[in-house]
Amino acid sequence: MSTTNNTFGVAFYLKKQKTNQAGKSPIYARITVNGKRIEISVKRSIEESHWNPVKGMAKGSREEVSKLNKYLDQFKAGIIESYQQLLLQKKFITVEILKEKVTGGDQAEFTLCKLMEYHNAEQANVLEPGTMKNYNTTQKYIKEFIKERFKASDKYLSELSYKFITDFEYYLRNRTPEKGQKPLNNNGLMKHIERFCKMINLAVKLEWIDRNPFHAYQLKFDKVEREYLTKDELARIEKKHFNIVRLQVVQDLFIFSCYTGLAYIDVFNLTPDNLVNISENKIWIMTSRQKTNEPVKIPLLPKALAIIQKYKGHPQALAQGKVLPTLSNQKLNSYLKEIADTCGITKPLTFHIARHTFATTVTLTNGVPIETVSKLLGHSKLSTTQIYAKVVESKLGDDMARLSERLQA
Repeated sequence: MSTTNNTFGVAFYLKKQKTNQAGKSPIYARITVNGKRIEISVKRSIEESHWNPVKGMAKGSREEVSKLNKYLDQFKAGIIESYQQLLLQKKFITVEILKEKVTGGDQAEFTLCKLMEYHNAEQANVLEPGTMKNYNTTQKYIKEFIKERFKASDKYLSELSYKFITDFEYYLRNRTPEKGQKPLNNNGLMKHIERFCKMINLAVKLEWIDRNPFHAYQLKFDKVEREYLTKDELARIEKKHFNIVRLQVVQDLFIFSCYTGLAYIDVFNLTPDNLVNISENKIWIMTSRQKTNEPVKIPLLPKALAIIQKYKGHPQALAQGKVLPTLSNQKLNSYLKEIADTCGITKPLTFHIARHTFATTVTLTNGVPIETVSKLLGHSKLSTTQIYAKVVESKLGDDMARLSERLQA
């Protein structure tokens, strides 16, 4: 077999100097590339009297001879396939490189655990700590699965298959949670599979793996309605007076997010430089979302502006060079539960609900076009914002009522 730049051949022969006491000699494949040779053991032996050296195959009509020749044909086909793959990848081909590929030596360093370690090390300075914590949990579950399912500590990337993925999914669905943890729901499970998929995509880009085992796999997320506060619930929080200072601060921070749409991290990243005077009494927030780096420009509504002015001389904010005082997300959500109980709100109140409330109750429900809301939220795709539009049923009813009045006029 030949190409413009390469000559290539495969032949089988007996290595007679290694004949064992039973009189059998091991069979080797001799690979030739551009006049250079290398040999590979095929892990089979045969008596010299049963070997045809001209044809490079066993002779006779017995069943074991037929099976051996079929095995040799398959072995040769594997060598040819490996050679053709290197050609298609336009890689420099030597007998050593081809042998590595045939024997799997080229994949020996590319294992799943090494991929996960590489990915997490590379992304540690790019992704948020919370996101990295999730990747580390996914890595932990994959290692658990390999140990339980295969009684091994690692797997070669070349061993991964569609079945490996579905078996991992089954493992997660039936995994017994650790003490104090809840069982994984479907969406939580799918997030682990999604992170696994992203790591495999990286392996494909790095050419650590030839085929993507996720090619035929589909993630199946359940649709979840976004929680948000109604106009009445938001008003209850706004009107409530708290004597405890920490609850007053959390109340203000939450309301600020309800009227700006900023996520937790973006609220606490705000510095005076992010406040831009467009004209008299018109101040805009100009920043970028830390999660996506999408630019965000938000004209401040009066209630949000009032909170900024209230904390203008706050000692902690001044010391940190921030617009507002900061708290950890964990403490913030813990205090929000106290506020929810005091205000008679039964929804699981978290700081992120403020962002959903801005998208629905504050903007979409009051007739702000969805394209504008998308820009205010810093979404790169309108489809992301449309998730909020689906839950605003009250606006749908109001719009249809107004349409009905106009049609009857």
